[in-house]
Amino acid sequence: MAHHRLSFNQYLILAFVSVSVPLGDASLSRGMTSLPPISMAHPLTLIGAVFTPWIALGIALLIGYFASYLTALSWADLTFVMPATALGNVFVALLAHYWLHEQISWMRWMGIVMITVGVAFVAHGPVNTTPPVNAATALAPEELDAEEAGR
Repeated sequence: MAHHRLSFNQYLILAFVSVSVPLGDASLSRGMTSLPPISMAHPLTLIGAVFTPWIALGIALLIGYFASYLTALSWADLTFVMPATALGNVFVALLAHYWLHEQISWMRWMGIVMITVGVAFVAHGPVNTTPPVNAATALAPEELDAEEAGR
């Protein structure tokens, strides 16, 4: 199967997907640690939390992630996009360790290394495992039979 080359814009979309989730999640975590604990018994506190700057930034980044993720799925298989965006796990760990000052065990670091190696394998595979169907040339099975009978 021939490998489809990604365009520069497609690489940018994958990069944004990989970076926006870790930044969004880290922003949410940073914002929530600066607030008093929230319980479902008081839902208004949750609504109020949405309007704090760090949480609003995190939500905006995650909305941007979702839009970019949908865009990537429009031109690549899920089996390519999901592992390719798993590189974000590395960014999450780095942000958690250096920005949020969380302690990360060596077992988690080893898991991150394994994810990175897996992403490297996927990056060398095809973007699409099945050729795209062109609606103009695709025929239903009944139309194929009628076309072959007319020959």
